[in-house]
Amino acid sequence: MAHIHPLLPSERTTSKKFITFGEIMLRLTPPNYDKIRMATSFEASYGGSEANIALALANLNVDSTFFSVVPDNSVGKSAIRWLRSNDVHCAPVLLTTPEQTPTHRLGTYYLETGYGIRPSKVIYDRKHSAISEYDFSDYDFSALLDGYDWLHLSGITPALAPSCAEAVLRLLKTAKEKGLTVSFDGNFRSTLWSWEEARDYCTQCLPYVDILLGIEPYHLWRDEADPAQGDCKDGVPLQPSYEQQDEIFQRFIERYPNIRCIARHVRYAHSGSENSLKAFMWYEGHTFESKLFTFNILDRVGGGDAFASGLIYAMLHDEKPMDMINFAVASSVMKHTIHGDANIIDDVQSIKNLMNMSFDIKR
Repeated sequence: MAHIHPLLPSERTTSKKFITFGEIMLRLTPPNYDKIRMATSFEASYGGSEANIALALANLNVDSTFFSVVPDNSVGKSAIRWLRSNDVHCAPVLLTTPEQTPTHRLGTYYLETGYGIRPSKVIYDRKHSAISEYDFSDYDFSALLDGYDWLHLSGITPALAPSCAEAVLRLLKTAKEKGLTVSFDGNFRSTLWSWEEARDYCTQCLPYVDILLGIEPYHLWRDEADPAQGDCKDGVPLQPSYEQQDEIFQRFIERYPNIRCIARHVRYAHSGSENSLKAFMWYEGHTFESKLFTFNILDRVGGGDAFASGLIYAMLHDEKPMDMINFAVASSVMKHTIHGDANIIDDVQSIKNLMNMSFDIKR
């Protein structure tokens, strides 16, 4: 893919500068919905939650930077070249040598794409990756965040290693001190740590968060006598009614008044190939419910990241609350029609057309 030259400041749609920190991985996918155990070839691409969000925002002309650690070899450099080709700034990315990170490798994951009633399957091979072995204890996070307006972090990166967990907390505290807007997505991954470990850690992050994406895992119902019932986790319904979601949002805000906005998307899986999505958002004292979108799936991976990037974009552009949440859901729906981890849509109007259920051909 050819490198896209960075847009001039006058060409960008907002003057705000965005930065995120996380792991970028090599993704290997058998073609044609093949099972991994039968595959004779794999399609290679790159992805990772925070990288996906940086890339999606850059494609929408937001000044977007990705901070990470990758090995100083062809694989690591290829991942960064891919981000740069999508206009993501990667100047702070650290290229490490074997002396700095002994295993000197880029994390990898294998995606077996589902079809119909067969769901997709992910196998991670990311242990001892460069970012998980890097020592951030002396890194100057204050200098890193100079000049930025928005920091995004997730619950995936701290699960990689104790050093990453410490780095994320330091970044949160530093961003709060410097007055950045901070968004955080819990993004629980059961293959990386236990539910209890994720809940204990992510709850520590909440006092430093302005925009909360997702509502789990956090300690909010731990002390209640009534246990989780039915399709719930810690009392949080996976497909709540408006009234249930409004009550849950209120509980968050009562305990963490620093949070300015909470948003979550709700998925209804009709099959591995057809889903519906909608979302709820608490903002300025009210709970908003988006439209419900039903769609066919080409590639489900990265749908939550596309939702996050869509909401961040809409907030950066001071959209009205209902437009914010509908733009976020439409961004996620659009991503499900694109191969790869990230939403590469570079036309804001196409997302807005989907918000309005307009599917006419663009000429």
